[in-house]
Amino acid sequence: MLTGARPGFGNTISHSHRRHSRRFDPNIQSKRYWLPAEGRHVRLRLSTKGIKTVDTIGIEAAVARIRARGVKV
Repeated sequence: MLTGARPGFGNTISHSHRRHSRRFDPNIQSKRYWLPAEGRHVRLRLSTKGIKTVDTIGIEAAVARIRARGVKV
């Protein structure tokens, strides 16, 4: 919701060096935060990088960024 992380695509290479398509999924976690301005909890689906971003900028600024992208929180 915050960073816009999407799956990456690449190849799995076997021991014999044959290549097969694969998908690298982001590490998505569901985390609950207390939003003091609204007096309620919000549950966000964030990548682990997004969780670190919330820790750095704060939940208020993070929710403002998410809402600016047009996502309902």
